[in-house]
Amino acid sequence: MKENEQDAVLFTQHQSMEERVEVGEACMLKLALEPPAVVDEMDDAVARNYAAVPERLYLIGADGRVAYKGGMGPMFFRPDEWEAAIESHIESTGK
Repeated sequence: MKENEQDAVLFTQHQSMEERVEVGEACMLKLALEPPAVVDEMDDAVARNYAAVPERLYLIGADGRVAYKGGMGPMFFRPDEWEAAIESHIESTGK
């Protein structure tokens, strides 16, 4: 926790799902993200299954399958590529 304070991390490690959702909402606002986002359960099953460490941008298609998997972030985030995948998916599926 001391490292977080030294690095000026604004949130302590969440201890409940409610706290986790609050942090997610704050990040969405701070980053001005428009697409809907989901928050992993406290067991981090989605993060483990999708190799989301440190973080990744995914697009899950209307069929529930991965339509886009970005590089590990933040160094290999390609927001323009992700946005293009979203637009392409919408055009091809109408959803």
